[in-house]
Amino acid sequence: MSIRIVIADDHKLMREGLSSLLSQQADIQVVGQAINGREAVQLAERESPDVVVMDVSMPDLNGIDATRQILSRSPRTRVIALSMHSDRQFVAEMFRAGARGYLLKDSAFEELASAITRVAKDETYIAPRISGFRMEDYTRKEERGEPLLAPRLSEREREVLQMMAEGKGTKEIAADLHLSAKTVETHRQHLMDKLEMYSVAELTKFAIREGLTTLDH
Repeated sequence: MSIRIVIADDHKLMREGLSSLLSQQADIQVVGQAINGREAVQLAERESPDVVVMDVSMPDLNGIDATRQILSRSPRTRVIALSMHSDRQFVAEMFRAGARGYLLKDSAFEELASAITRVAKDETYIAPRISGFRMEDYTRKEERGEPLLAPRLSEREREVLQMMAEGKGTKEIAADLHLSAKTVETHRQHLMDKLEMYSVAELTKFAIREGLTTLDH
């Protein structure tokens, strides 16, 4: 039986290239592509893939929060992070969100194919070049799903914070999240109060530091 895959990456060349290569594997079937985390969540809910290959840094909804949302709705789906970031912070956040694998984007394709097969069998995989990282510290069941942000932000607050940091205004955020402008303003105020930061510049720096966005999309 084929391993059903969803690929999430905001770079078209990377996304379509991976799809083409993976589709040539006899035991892999690509069932969807997503251009950001929000689309990845929707696709995973609709297609129930075995594995999602997830870019960590994407606009609107990053791969960390997308992973958390996917696994809360489709716990049988496995997520492999595919990222240009080898920083311990990004690796730790992805595993705490529930990912089962982490590869770097300059890895050989054969390594990705092997990782997909292993993760689909409920194993874990981390790129050998990511050194000094104890995966078991972040894959214990009781720790999964807890973001490192302190104080804790809600799922919606994290979404609003990322979109604010990426330069979106209240009306645009409200439209994207299907909320009223008043509700977005309330989330914004809660963010400022919780983080004790009262300017967009401060919130943007915080969002980048915490890995919610890199602003390099």
